[in-house]
Amino acid sequence: MKETVQKYLNTMKDFWQGRTRKQKISLGASLFLIVAVAALTAFFTTRTSLVPLYSNLSPAETGTIKESLDARGIKSEIADGGKTILVPEESVNSLKVELAAEGIPKSGSIDYSFFSQNAGLGMTDNEFNVLKLEAMQTELADLMKGIEGVNDAKVMINLPEKGIFVNDSAEQASASIVLNTSPGYQFKEEQIRTLYHLVAKSVPNLPTDNIVIMNQFFEYFDLKNDENSNGATFASQHEIKQQIERDVQRQVQNMLGTLMGRDKVVVSVTADVDFTQENREENLVEPVDKENMEGIAISAQRITETFSGNAEQAGGIPEGGNPADTTGSQYLEGANGNGDYEKVEETINNEVSRIRKEITESPYKVRDLGIQVMVEPPTPDDPNSLPQERVDDITKILGTIVRTTIDKNASGIELTDEAIQDKVVVSVQPFNGKVTFENEVVQKLPWWIYLVGGILLAIIALLLVLFLRSRKAKEEEKEIFFEERAESVYVPDVNKEFETEGTMKKKQLEKMAKEKPEDFAKLLRTWIAED
Repeated sequence: MKETVQKYLNTMKDFWQGRTRKQKISLGASLFLIVAVAALTAFFTTRTSLVPLYSNLSPAETGTIKESLDARGIKSEIADGGKTILVPEESVNSLKVELAAEGIPKSGSIDYSFFSQNAGLGMTDNEFNVLKLEAMQTELADLMKGIEGVNDAKVMINLPEKGIFVNDSAEQASASIVLNTSPGYQFKEEQIRTLYHLVAKSVPNLPTDNIVIMNQFFEYFDLKNDENSNGATFASQHEIKQQIERDVQRQVQNMLGTLMGRDKVVVSVTADVDFTQENREENLVEPVDKENMEGIAISAQRITETFSGNAEQAGGIPEGGNPADTTGSQYLEGANGNGDYEKVEETINNEVSRIRKEITESPYKVRDLGIQVMVEPPTPDDPNSLPQERVDDITKILGTIVRTTIDKNASGIELTDEAIQDKVVVSVQPFNGKVTFENEVVQKLPWWIYLVGGILLAIIALLLVLFLRSRKAKEEEKEIFFEERAESVYVPDVNKEFETEGTMKKKQLEKMAKEKPEDFAKLLRTWIAED
């Protein structure tokens, strides 16, 4: 057995010594790579992956869960400052079910499930109200934890006591909430509105004005009540005004910059914006036929009376008159009582158009607009190089922009050409404050870049020379190796027509003795050993 092991060791030793330096390095690197891959594979396949079982725990809850896991013999770790406990990934689901069956973790808070588990006849009204309030606070906190960015929540609700008498007005409730938010998380306006409405709709008689929400960094989350604000705030009004001025300025700057040159035009715009919002209702009555000012006849009534014939002659003394008075205070008798009588009465009911309009006008109206433009002539020192026709064209263009931008009903003044001209100013003059660069600065590469580049080139050249030398040495080594192993081949002289076999062997031995004496000596020793 020992001889076999020694034989294998000698074989491996001879194999290693027969390798070149490059081959030894390659074999060593290959062996090291194989061992490293095997070690990494064994490490990752046998490593236990730990994942969170519970997060955002209190120290008491973490200690309870850790004690239960240690009693079960399950490996666990505590992370995140004692708030998170980690267990093997394959045991997470089963552990959650088993711990939940034991009532772990116990948060110490009361929810609505408490009433179904501990309801009894001996509970007083005060005790019931306290538990009910605590359950309401716990449920609200749990609902808020489901919102993104909220890690934990503490809710304090103040419910007013009911009055003794029926006529007593009900007081309003109030709520104070402290959120444990993720550091750096920015809540959107929709999320803040959701928190306020969630609390307001969960507690009876609780308006949003009586709710205060803040986080652990003492940052308050205020609800922006758009219903109570009839107009925009000063910041928003100023931003809208700047946006209108900026849009008009960019429009004029791009247009005139294309016409005159980007550095030849400077534009300034001032706007007067009306932020008054109007809500009105109009009840209009209009005829259906506006040309004849008539409506639609929905009903008509016509009465016609006629009379023809003889009648008694009128005469006598009027009632209350004096019979002795003959000056005209009596009816005179007519000569003839015949006559005709006709009466026509017509009643028509017409229907008109009744229009009801509820109008809410936009609070953003441009009441006035002023545009000031400074133009540099093509020849800065000669203002006359810019023709007056060009200035008039620019003025007309700006007047059109002003006319289409200003609200026609907001100003209350007719926008005549003279009024438009007062809102537009075009000044032609050279720009003395324009920044000019005499010489263009050519950026040069720093000296250290050239130094690093030279060093890299030298290293590349050195590696190339070493590679060529190693390749040449390798080729020479191969040539020597093949020359030692190659057998000499004799080429007979074709000029000698008659040459015996013995003569040929003699010449070959002489040639071998001159050129390769070592091989010739080995051949002689071989012949002597055979004899």
